Amino acid sequence: VQLQASGGGLVQAGGSLRLSCAASGRTVSSIAMAWFRQAPGKEREFVAAFSRSGVTTYYADSVKGRFTISRDNAKNTVYLQMNSLKPEDTAVYYCAARVSAYGDYNYWGQGTQVTVSS
Repeated sequence: VQLQASGGGLVQAGGSLRLSCAASGRTVSSIAMAWFRQAPGKEREFVAAFSRSGVTTYYADSVKGRFTISRDNAKNTVYLQMNSLKPEDTAVYYCAARVSAYGDYNYWGQGTQVTVSS
């Protein structure tokens, strides 16, 4: 599975961005996909995820109600809509995938920088 993340940029606090993760090698409807982020000097943290079935979504408490994960099976792409952005959302965002229903994510995209100015 190859993943290509895009859509990052610079935005003011309160603004919105939509990240995209285009997958190849497997259809997004057959794999579990997620978004993680890593801020400078911090460990990578979970942001949002789809279950492999696509029925269930999961969110970190810090983004719940502001971020939405979605997918377009026809485009084989997963999105992360980020609204009401805060400076603490500044990080490199990575999309990830796993073929199994559970366990570690073993495919990673290259990351896209999101910077939120106050």
